[in-house]
Amino acid sequence: MSNESHSASNGARVGCDIGGTFTDIILQLPGGRLHINKTSTTAGDPGKAVVAGIRMVLEQARVSPASISEIVHGTTTASNTILQRAGARTGVLTTRGFRDVLEIGRIRTPTMFDVSWTKPEPLAPRRFRREIDERIGADGSVVRAIDPEQVRAEAAFFLAEGVEAIAICFINSYVNPVHELAAKAILEAEYPSLLITASCDVLPEMKEYERTSTTVVNAYILPAMRRYLAQLRLDLEAIGVRAPIQVMASNGGMMGITAASSKPVFAVASGPAGGVTGAARIGVKTGDRDLIVFDMGGTTAKASIIEAGEPSLTNEYEFRDGISSPSRFVKGGGYVLKVPSIDIAEVGAGGGSVALIDAGGLLRVGPESVGSFPGPACYQLGNKRPTVTDANMVLGYLNPQALAGGSLGVDPALARKAVADLVGMPLGLSLLDAAHGIREVANVNMARAIRAVTVERGRDPRDMTLMAFGGSGPVHAVDVAKLLGVRRVVAPVMAGVFCAAGMLAADAERDFLRAVLRRLDQCSVDTLQACVDDLRRQGLIALAAEGYGPSHVTFVLKADLRYAGQSSDLTIPLAGAALDAQRLAALRADFQRTYAETFGYSNDEPLELVNLRLSVRGHRDDRLVFSSIRVDAPALTVVGGARQASFARGGPLIDTPVLPRTSLGTTPRAGPLILEAYDTTIVVPPGTFAWADDIGNVILDIAA
Repeated sequence: MSNESHSASNGARVGCDIGGTFTDIILQLPGGRLHINKTSTTAGDPGKAVVAGIRMVLEQARVSPASISEIVHGTTTASNTILQRAGARTGVLTTRGFRDVLEIGRIRTPTMFDVSWTKPEPLAPRRFRREIDERIGADGSVVRAIDPEQVRAEAAFFLAEGVEAIAICFINSYVNPVHELAAKAILEAEYPSLLITASCDVLPEMKEYERTSTTVVNAYILPAMRRYLAQLRLDLEAIGVRAPIQVMASNGGMMGITAASSKPVFAVASGPAGGVTGAARIGVKTGDRDLIVFDMGGTTAKASIIEAGEPSLTNEYEFRDGISSPSRFVKGGGYVLKVPSIDIAEVGAGGGSVALIDAGGLLRVGPESVGSFPGPACYQLGNKRPTVTDANMVLGYLNPQALAGGSLGVDPALARKAVADLVGMPLGLSLLDAAHGIREVANVNMARAIRAVTVERGRDPRDMTLMAFGGSGPVHAVDVAKLLGVRRVVAPVMAGVFCAAGMLAADAERDFLRAVLRRLDQCSVDTLQACVDDLRRQGLIALAAEGYGPSHVTFVLKADLRYAGQSSDLTIPLAGAALDAQRLAALRADFQRTYAETFGYSNDEPLELVNLRLSVRGHRDDRLVFSSIRVDAPALTVVGGARQASFARGGPLIDTPVLPRTSLGTTPRAGPLILEAYDTTIVVPPGTFAWADDIGNVILDIAA
């Protein structure tokens, strides 16, 4: 791809996001018109739904496959590989004495008094973690040289045991990677069937457990990601699409398919990152620069925050079942990924989440989901267990004829039977009360995810606007907002396919790091600037390989700081990519302020500069802009008139007006009201006022 392709493009672009129930496709034409499509996700091979959805949206728009110039893809391949424990048989080469780093971890549990908690099994079993008699000192000196024959002997062992991928994690390699690079060169040259990941290529940073865990995760998911992307490319070529594929990275930027195929650990949170990026872009347009992002799909609900127009980022999070939160205060529950990521908390509460009565007689919702097949009971595909979608159908919030613009027929009677038989009767509740109970439990779970990225970060959600999207987000948004004390909700344009839209609004972004580990007052400006200049060169080379010339590249410099003697740090931004004595002096004040905002206090202890981080962003002129967009969607099932809906447990059914979303104007309209669109439904309860802005966002103001 040439540099000029990012300053002007005559081709169409496609954004695609794979969810647990639906795969969302957006086709962006050069003139600005958008075509959208929702296709049921194919669980066995999610790429099939991507190809099917692209084929349908091309037919809808009457556009040739050859006219597509780029595909931006959010994939769940990496995350599903970890969740399903379906990754490669993975081996580890490590320094003698460090074989059990993965087991030892942080010697912490996520919940102190939960005696039933079971520690996650390491992705690389102990028998496949092999020690090499080498040593690099903390100062980078070679204490004990590596023996190439020992590396070859361990490689022969791995091959005999059927190991597919190897993670190389030697002590202190972040200071001097010479031994890791030597072992990697031997393995790649002499054992080409093995896939190699060296920690110095993925995470050249201190902390042995975090670095080892991140490198092992990359090796574990590497074959699956390569196979998926290679097959997706072949399947797209079969329908005439030969455009380059960009993969959404966890940091909210795009990465080329080459980078994604070698470092998939940077794309584990691929899908939800697109929605946060889109929310930040649209928030700047509407003046909502401080946002809670709430994304509810068919399987999970995700939460993040945007402050001053920028997504909240973290340099580390734990991937696990249940609620997956990057909280600084809860550690030890999952697999550590120390990579730049949008700060997202995730909980197993989506439209397809199953409601059940547990052994103690309590109602639970999720984390199990019925996915796209068989789907909720009302989908008529054989499932008889109640889900959140079935509860919403019983309460009258969803179209009783069909969903997704008529492409998915539904039967409300099946939803009523599932809710009544498996929740209402066991608990002695009426049908409506049982449905409200399912919905309320789901809402509380989702509010918990939002608190993980607001209250636990020292942020007050009452000072922010809630932006809700995903197929189910606007159905629950107002009730979730009330639990948090939030008074303003925005359902953005194309809310049901918003993650795919956010991908088309993203820039390319790559992150580079240099470990420093010196007291801030002892750092030389010239030495630090030399590090930054080297990172800049790496970034320009990486972005040039993806078609971005220097005129389309910008840099964001950050510093990881901590009080001397601490083990945890905070990341403080530095505008631009140049350093001087004045900016280093100001860095301390910035750290003190951020520390006080996060933890409630600060002190005068000396500071230590741990790392310099440089984000390199490639900007494109043809990215999606949320201003005067024009959306073409498949025709809706006939809506209009009214239907009965219940908005309070124990309350009566209310005749509720049902309108097409596009009919809402700028004059506020009082709830109760249901707004239907091809991609989602917006529920406006009593006491809430709804109106549309000039972009097409629906604004929901909640009365005090």
